[in-house]
Amino acid sequence: MDRVVATNKKAYHDYFVEDTYEAGIVLVGCEVKSIRQGGVNLRDSFVIIKNGEAFLIGAHISPYKMGSYFNPDPRRTRKLLLNKYEIDKLRGKVEQKGYTLVPLKIYFKGALVKIELGVCKGKELHDKRAAIKDKENKRNLERVMKEYNVK
Repeated sequence: MDRVVATNKKAYHDYFVEDTYEAGIVLVGCEVKSIRQGGVNLRDSFVIIKNGEAFLIGAHISPYKMGSYFNPDPRRTRKLLLNKYEIDKLRGKVEQKGYTLVPLKIYFKGALVKIELGVCKGKELHDKRAAIKDKENKRNLERVMKEYNVK
């Protein structure tokens, strides 16, 4: 059973998510404890592929309160665990114009910490307005349907 710890809501607002991948993440023990307590923020983070390896940049994992002074930097670069085929496939998609890799959510799968990556294309301002308009229309339709079913 997967337990979602943090989601990147801003990613769904700023990007069209076209494809998702699951990756492991290399962490220190006290970082895992901090994630278990919910001390993670994916808001301004992204993923780069360099030298055949994937790295998570900009994710903030709060220092573990009960840890010692050996706590790592909260915004350090963390290696992602993907196989070579997945990395090559992601590199091919990211090299296309306008595509980027964005972490969507971080969760526990059993005792392991996993991260869901999205291959995303940026939204323009008019796309964001259209998405907000569609969301409001859907909410109004559900409200009307609820009133109709109740009476």
